[in-house]
Order: sequence, then C-alpha cells, then structure tokens
Amino acid sequence: MAGAISSLGARKTGAAHSATSESPWVRIVLITVALTFLALFLFLPLIIVFSEAFAKGAAVYWASITEPAAAHAIKLTLIAAVIAVPCNLVFGLAAAWAIAKFDFRGKQFVITMIDLPFAVSPVIAGLIYMLLFGRQGFFGDWLGDHDIQIMFAIPGIVLATMFVTFPFIARELIPLMQEQGKEQEEAAITLGASGWKMFWRVTLPSVKWALLYGMILCNARAMGEFGAVSVVSGKIREKTNTLPLHIEILYNEYQFAAAFAVASLLALLALVTLVLKSLLEWKAAREHELAVRAANAQ
Repeated sequence: MAGAISSLGARKTGAAHSATSESPWVRIVLITVALTFLALFLFLPLIIVFSEAFAKGAAVYWASITEPAAAHAIKLTLIAAVIAVPCNLVFGLAAAWAIAKFDFRGKQFVITMIDLPFAVSPVIAGLIYMLLFGRQGFFGDWLGDHDIQIMFAIPGIVLATMFVTFPFIARELIPLMQEQGKEQEEAAITLGASGWKMFWRVTLPSVKWALLYGMILCNARAMGEFGAVSVVSGKIREKTNTLPLHIEILYNEYQFAAAFAVASLLALLALVTLVLKSLLEWKAAREHELAVRAANAQ
C-alpha cells in the first residue's frame, strides 16, 4: 500500500512538473520570438529615429529643435501637459476613492465611462469637441457672442488632451485601493483623525507609487497625443501646433532631418518614461520588502 501511494505521489509530482515546465527548445523559440519582436518594433525604430536625427550633424539637429516653430510646439506641448496632468490627478484620486471606498448605484457605469477613451478613437473625441464648442457647434453661438474661442486655440488642445489621458491615473489607483480595502481609513477615523488628515497620513502614502506611475504615463500620453489634438487645433504653425503635429508638417514638407530631430525629443521622452517606470517599480518592491521584513521581525 505504501509503495502504491508513493508511486501515485511520484506520478502526480511528475505530471505537475511536466505541466509547468518546457523543454529547452521551446524556451529558446519563445525567447527568440520575443526578442525578434522587440528588435523589429521597438529597438530598430528608435535607432532609426536617432540616426536620422543626427544624419546631417549636430548643428542641423540643434537648429531644428530650436527654430521658432519647433520652440513654440515644445512650449505648447508642455502647457497642455502641465494643465492636463494635475487635472487628471485630481479626477483620478476622486474617482478611485469613490469607487474603491464606497458602494453606490451606478458604480459599474462609472468604471465603464472611465475606460471610454480607450475604446473611442481620439479623432472621434476631437470631433465631439468640435460639435460642442466649434463655431457651428452646440455652444458656438454663445461662445461667439462672448468672444470666447475654444477650438483652434489652447483651450481646445487642453480639453482634447485631458480627454485622452484621464483614465491613466484612475486606472492605476482603482485596483490598488480596492485591494487595500477601507480598514485603515476606518481605523484612522475611529482614532479621531479628520478626513483630510486621514487622506494625507493614511490613504496617500499607501498609493503614492501607483499615483506617481499613473502621472508618468499620463504625462507621456499627453505630450505624444496626435489624433484628438489634430482635429481641434487647426494645425496653425507657431500658434496651435504641438510636437506631434509639428513633426507631421515637417515630414510632409520633406524636411526629414528636422522631422526626425523633433521626433527624437518624443522618443527621448519615451525612454525617460521607461526609466522612471523601472525606478518606481524598484522603489515600490523595495519598500514592500522592507515592510514584510519589519512585520516578520515583530
């Protein structure tokens, strides 16, 4: 009987081992496919962008990114990001807190609406704003009577940028805050903490890494947005051109060196985003490891 049981256990162990492991050739094929995909669709385009950007020398590169139209595009892109990211920060915190900490009718509908920019084409979002705030739009007559211009101006660019980026921070916070629950906040309130003190001392420190990660992704998306901004901006050089729109105009005018030079700025932003993402993930993992060690020591 004992031999039969041990034989059965050995067969189960062997089955489990075979079900969760692969032969060396399978691993080699999978790794090769993954590395080939990364090389073709990530590393090679980056290499081409930077090589073409400096193809005519550093002087041409510097002139391309500092000429007035490019400088204005950089400035406008930064303005849109500086306004959109803090607004989405406030929205993301409020939405995540409401969804994770409270039960209310229509919660699933709110979660679905947060994902709307992922499902809707950015071009469609730009057209919606045109139908609302354009001269022939729903609010067009009122805006015209009060001499307020939203479309083909900075406000329209900011609105379009906010629309395409508002899910990023909320989507980073909601799963984490749902997993954490609301016991810590309830304990803080029981001990006499006010609502703001509870937020600053309990809630915010527990989600800080996810919040920073969401802000980095939101900023990268805001600075690289093309579709929605192209509809509402009018693509007016030195007035409503952001970096992606300026790159398109340069490329269409066959100014390839200048186009790749400006594109390298966005590529550099992507690389910086990846580095910051890795640092935040390392910091979060390190902090979690120290917390586990401290809990085990007690």
